Formats: sequence, structure tokens, C-alpha cells
Amino acid sequence: MSAVGYETIELDVDGGMARLTLNRPDAANAINARMAAELRDASIALRFDPAVLVTARGKLFSGGGDLRAFKDAGAAAGALLAATASDLHVALATLAEMDAPVVVGVRGSAGGAGMSLVAAADLVVAGERAKFTMGYTAAGLAPDGGSTFFLSRVVGLRRAMDLVLTNRVLTATEAEAWGLVTRVVADDRVDEEAATLASTLAAGPTATLGVAKRLVIDGASSALGAALNRETWAISAAANSADGREGVAAFLEKRPARFGG
Repeated sequence: MSAVGYETIELDVDGGMARLTLNRPDAANAINARMAAELRDASIALRFDPAVLVTARGKLFSGGGDLRAFKDAGAAAGALLAATASDLHVALATLAEMDAPVVVGVRGSAGGAGMSLVAAADLVVAGERAKFTMGYTAAGLAPDGGSTFFLSRVVGLRRAMDLVLTNRVLTATEAEAWGLVTRVVADDRVDEEAATLASTLAAGPTATLGVAKRLVIDGASSALGAALNRETWAISAAANSADGREGVAAFLEKRPARFGG
């Protein structure tokens, strides 16, 4: 199935995997008001898909917000930024809170809101020449895109502060060492590797993956007792599910599991 009506993104669902592609290559896939609104609508449409893959057309993943559009708005720039950020934040919150694992494939550079999208993802595959930078304060702007929430949880508070205040540029190798990137592959294999990872997740026990995803996110800012209580009821519910029974049986019988999702 291919979704229609989008101008700045592409959305396709095939075999249980949703593929969301940023599609403003001539503008470094910069996020303008239209793209933010389309990302909001697409994320809501994808809420119940088994896995989501996010990639981009062209040489760059995303340079961040569309600064030229904000400059051209003149005195209305503040209102335009508020509307754009609000739509983008709905999209990122929906992706983070949905059951589906979100896999991002990065070629070229990810800056500003593009880096925020990377930080919000569950798993990130980056090309060996990829670069990552926040860039907000270099333009006199404050961070958005959920970066002040996700970034410190991914790389730690001190490193997040370094990235935000100095706009340090991370290579793919550094980003992997810092935990921002899950794995680094050859640039020409990013889309293939990210798609393989997303499709593998889509074929797994998707309901349980969603529960596991929420447990990890909630556990990052939870008291120990509350986290343990959530784990108790989550694993007991999983054990009673069809996928839980199949997974246990497959493990004991030393065969591949056939999950229903």
C-alpha cells in the first residue's frame, strides 16, 4: 500500500513494514511547516504498524529546520516556528510511544531537528561517512524536536550538554561510541541494512516488542520498585500470549519461532 497526498515525504507499507521517507532532497530534507504537518499525519497513520523505517532521499538525511523559510517569514517567524515545532513534536511523540520499533537509516548528515529524530528513534543505522550535530545554538535558536528529552537519555547529560552548547560534530564512529547510533555500515548499504533490521522486527512478536519498548523508555526515568512492578505484569501477560507460548516452545524445541504478531 502506498499513501498518497504527501508533498514532502513518501509513505509506503509493504509486508507489515512501514517505510517513511523524507523527500525534500533539493533542500537538504529540511523540515518546513508542510513536512512537519505531513510527518504528524503519517505518524498517526502508522501507529499500529509492526515496524517503521525512516530514511531520506538524496545525499543528506536532514539538515534540520528550514531556516530560509523561517527567515522569509519575518515578524511571523515565531508563530511559524511554534506551529512547525508543535506538529513535529506530535510526530516524534507518536513514533516514540507507538508499539512499533522505529528504525532510522542515516546517510550524509543529520543536523538540528534531523538529529532530534535520530535521538528519538529506537535503533539507528548510519553510513560510515555520516555526521551528526545539533546546530541550534549556532543559529541563535533553542533546541526542539524532543532533543532535550531524548538526547541525555541516549548519550548522557554531560555529552548532551556538549552537543547542545558547542554544536560539536560527531562522526558516525563517534556517534556509535556515544550510543547515538546502533551500528555503522558502508554508505551504500544503509538503506538495505536498515530495511533488513526493520523487516526482521516486523516479523517478530510485535505486541511484545511494543511492551518491551515502553518498559525500557519508562524505566529510564522510573523508580526501581515501579519498574519491577511493570516488568512483573508485562512478562506474565506475555507468557499467556500466543506469541509467548510459541516463543518458549520454539526455544525448547530448538527451532525458529513462528510469531503471529
